[in-house]
Amino acid sequence: MNRRTTRGRWLTAAAALTSVTLLAAGCSGAAEGDDDGGGATGAPAAEAQATDRELVIWAGSQTPITANFNPYAVGVLHLANGGIYETLFAFNKLQDVDPTPMLAESSEWNDDGTELTVKLREGVQWNDGQPFTADDVVYSFTNDTAKPSYLKDAVATDASTVVFSFDAPAYANEFAILGSTYIVPKHVFAEHEKDSGKDADGNALQGLVAWANAENPVGTGPYLVDSTSNAAYTAKANPDYWGGKPKVAALRYVGIDANQSAEDLLTTGQIDWSTMFVPDPERVTASGAYGYVNTPVDPTVLYTCANADLGCEGDQTDVAVRQALNVAIDRKAINDKAFVGLAKEISPTFALLGRDDKWIADGMPKESPQTADAAAAAAILEDAGYTKDADGFYGKDGKAIDLTLTSVDGWTDYNSAAKLIEEQAKAAGIKVTASTISWNEFADARVSGDFELIMGGVVGTSIADPFQIYREWFTGDYTQKVGTALEPGEWNFSRYDDADVNAAVQAASETNDEAAKKEAYATVQEHIVEDLPYIPLVVNASQTFFNTSAYAGWPTDDDMYMFPPSWQGPSSGVILGKLGGVE
Repeated sequence: MNRRTTRGRWLTAAAALTSVTLLAAGCSGAAEGDDDGGGATGAPAAEAQATDRELVIWAGSQTPITANFNPYAVGVLHLANGGIYETLFAFNKLQDVDPTPMLAESSEWNDDGTELTVKLREGVQWNDGQPFTADDVVYSFTNDTAKPSYLKDAVATDASTVVFSFDAPAYANEFAILGSTYIVPKHVFAEHEKDSGKDADGNALQGLVAWANAENPVGTGPYLVDSTSNAAYTAKANPDYWGGKPKVAALRYVGIDANQSAEDLLTTGQIDWSTMFVPDPERVTASGAYGYVNTPVDPTVLYTCANADLGCEGDQTDVAVRQALNVAIDRKAINDKAFVGLAKEISPTFALLGRDDKWIADGMPKESPQTADAAAAAAILEDAGYTKDADGFYGKDGKAIDLTLTSVDGWTDYNSAAKLIEEQAKAAGIKVTASTISWNEFADARVSGDFELIMGGVVGTSIADPFQIYREWFTGDYTQKVGTALEPGEWNFSRYDDADVNAAVQAASETNDEAAKKEAYATVQEHIVEDLPYIPLVVNASQTFFNTSAYAGWPTDDDMYMFPPSWQGPSSGVILGKLGGVE
């Protein structure tokens, strides 16, 4: 297995950590972590009325809140990512549309994908009055903390142009460059490159990650930090924002320690924007003061430790067992009973249905089976040499299949789904025991590979292309042998490592030709649909609630201009820039 350099890769891991934590928690809450922009320039200017009413936001923070507005830190507060620091473009995770220009206005690849030229927006300034320049962009990509391993260099060819160069075609990294790297001021951050400190667990930190950036953070975004406390932090509109001064004058991000408390505060009108699982959303919206959207994008699956060659142990290492379990599951019942009908159908190709349909190869099933087929499960097992014992369970050599399915204690939707799978598997002659474990046990198990089946989530792609999932969750470069902890940025918990898949993903990364990518994806899909290292269940609900009686400009089902969760950067910054009061 080829290993890659990891310098800078942990930043990608930090950016994805919020999503993975949310997914791992099912719909149980949040964790810290396109339209045309409203004008000819693409600026996300607010169209509603100016208002002095403070917008109260819960983005998942718990108390005590620790002031940290450093986008390089794992504990960065939500406002920083989008509200203070911005990316070059903002991508709409929900639609196959062009990204919204933010700090850049255009980008263009050279013919072989080894150079990307970005033209920057002119006239932008940092909130301390200093001009935003190409040197800031170069610094944001080349400082020792941030530089990704795939980047050869970034050079400012003039005050508003940056050329990124790579040793190999880098089309697959376009989103990472344009849409997920926050641009920071060189004149501020360069002074903290030699800082040191400790994280919450007492681990030593060096360089930019050690700096909390707690006092008057300098960014280009629509808001300025006003105050911080253990319970909340506040922000005020940036009067010199390049997109126009935001219409909402003040924000308050609150810390809440339990989902039920947050739901109660929503219902009583004390929170204006939040994303959380609410099994009875009508309880929140019944008064007519709140709007609600459900935007499922992230797969919920059964992680299987699938690869015996890398040390996985258990009956799930037999592909026939995984295949039989896959058809024994009644996904419709799971959605109705565990997810109260709010999840959506999943594709075994891991293309997001509706958005990514063009990437599903001919001959591949569009969606996973929605109802259980015990007869099909029995046929798969019997063809593989399994027989039923006196208790009605399939096994070999006098030993029944016996699998443990774990989910995190207290994640009620996932716990309920696991119990349903236990019952459905039993009906097909497969013994699965659902059990709950602590968060720490869950995290340790999936990172070390010490598990059989885990109810967990996959980070859905931020653009209309499943490449990110294929590379980070299915290739051998993103995993380790069982017993060796995965490195930051490695998400292949199943330990899946197939030479054909690895080669196809590599081929897809080196082309910008849609036909060539489809050919590569067909190979990937043929293998993962057959091998099922992750058994797809549903695409998880993502419920966002907005106060529509006091504020206008929210994403709606009719105008889903940006992914709406309150915890999602940088899209939350775009939304903040568009909001205003109601007349």
